[in-house]
Amino acid sequence: MKVSKVVLAYSGGLDTSIIIPWLKENYECEVIAFAADVGQGEELAPLQEKALKTGASKLYIEDLRHEFVTDYIFPMLKSGAVYEGKYLMGTSVARPVIAKKQIEIAEREEADAVAHGCTGKGNDQVRFELTFRALNPNLKIIAPWREWSIRSRQEAIDYARERKIEIPVTKEKPYSMDRNLWHISYEGGVLEDPWRSPDETMFQLTVAPEKAPDTPDYLEIGFEKGIPMAINGQAYDPVSLIEHLNALGGKHGIGRIDIVENRLVGMKSRGVYETPGGTILYIAHQELEALTLERDTMHYKEMLSKKYADLVYNGLWFSPLKKALDAFINETQERVTGVVKLKLWKGHCLPVGRKSPYSLYREDFATFEADQVYNQKDAEGFIKLFGLPQQIWNLVNKP
Repeated sequence: MKVSKVVLAYSGGLDTSIIIPWLKENYECEVIAFAADVGQGEELAPLQEKALKTGASKLYIEDLRHEFVTDYIFPMLKSGAVYEGKYLMGTSVARPVIAKKQIEIAEREEADAVAHGCTGKGNDQVRFELTFRALNPNLKIIAPWREWSIRSRQEAIDYARERKIEIPVTKEKPYSMDRNLWHISYEGGVLEDPWRSPDETMFQLTVAPEKAPDTPDYLEIGFEKGIPMAINGQAYDPVSLIEHLNALGGKHGIGRIDIVENRLVGMKSRGVYETPGGTILYIAHQELEALTLERDTMHYKEMLSKKYADLVYNGLWFSPLKKALDAFINETQERVTGVVKLKLWKGHCLPVGRKSPYSLYREDFATFEADQVYNQKDAEGFIKLFGLPQQIWNLVNKP
């Protein structure tokens, strides 16, 4: 494949650090590096010097944090999507916003190709490339891990050292880490043994629950139409809100999970994740929905949430089905407005109060005390008719 200019999704990690010289050696093309700021913080500081030193002609660093939260994290939060019942998809949801900006830069630079550092065994290659194909199918795609002779992280480390490229991993600490506003993920290396517990020194966002404060913190999160807007009555912009909840959740050891998940490409993988602020928001949002959604809508949305999670995990953010589901979800969120009170303590996030101007909870109906609105005798006929099909079936099939 002949290319003259390629835009590389660049993080400064092991893989993308060696891809710049590899592209120049094998494609004899100009390489433009692009780094997306999705909340990884200090990791971005050294990238400019490093990218140019390893052969890039220029580096774009784009602040995508606000877009990441408002256009990706919040829609996913409103959907209630959780992959395989545990994973809040911090890596999955970041890939479409990164790939979308990469396409914009490629078009601006009149590049004829885009490249990524995802391995041929992982999910991210699918997420990047489906976004590329959805937004600009005319661009060529280069995936070095599917082309080069390097077959392991150990060989990649050796390749970097031969070219005197500084890398953030070593053979002694080889696990892969991905960080953004929503989470940190860890996989590979010592974590590839699912029986082996992660080292406590690995975690960066959360303290161990047993070392968290003995005194709980209480907080109130205010939502408008399913979107978190305030903490303890104080309004926050979207990025600051998640940062503040990450700090609070991390202080109490909230949001750690250690799972074996099913990758899209067919194999199982072990991942360890920290999502403190996201865990708090999911619990609060779910609690407010329980108060404001009527039963059939709530139960149907629960079914669609699983499908939504599959679409996000599998890289289908820009698919027609995901767009259609968003329309349904947004309709369900019209009255998901109110406040949820939470207790944070020793790794737990416990709802202890909720209120909404659209609450469907009616004390006069639900009370165990005397009431004037519910005739308990009505339940007898309801039970007879509700159970009639089962009664007839058993009469006919009585042994």
